[in-house]
Amino acid sequence: MIKEILKSTAVAVIFAGVFFSSCQSSAEKSDTADAKVQDAKEDLKEAQKDANIAAQKAVEAEEWKVFKADTELKIKNNDTIIADLKAKMKVTGKKLDAVYAKSIDDLEQKNKDLKNRMDVYGNNTQSDWNAFKREFNHDMDELGKALKDLTVNNKK
Repeated sequence: MIKEILKSTAVAVIFAGVFFSSCQSSAEKSDTADAKVQDAKEDLKEAQKDANIAAQKAVEAEEWKVFKADTELKIKNNDTIIADLKAKMKVTGKKLDAVYAKSIDDLEQKNKDLKNRMDVYGNNTQSDWNAFKREFNHDMDELGKALKDLTVNNKK
């Protein structure tokens, strides 16, 4: 009988210990809940950041396609202008000075270099798109101005 009372008492003490140790105070519960809410907010911010990056890459990919098509058209137009200049040089029968012929060759090389830069950038997704676009457009505009200046000088 004493053994049963001791067993019962021991079991009761164990249950009481488990019961009281597993219970948290309301302040502890609040702190735990606050931590979980903060973790959830951080996870949400990270997910939004990832979604924004993915959306930006999609926009840049579409913008790249449009930019590339437009630029390829400009490069082809430049090729046509250069071919016309070379044809006029041969048709006129006049021997144009070497400086003029060299200018045409230089512009042709610059046009080829721009095409190569475009191809190289298409393979490099790590580059800064906005910086590339700004520099490329500047170089393309400079080439266009040089071609116009050369044709104006040719007409005189």
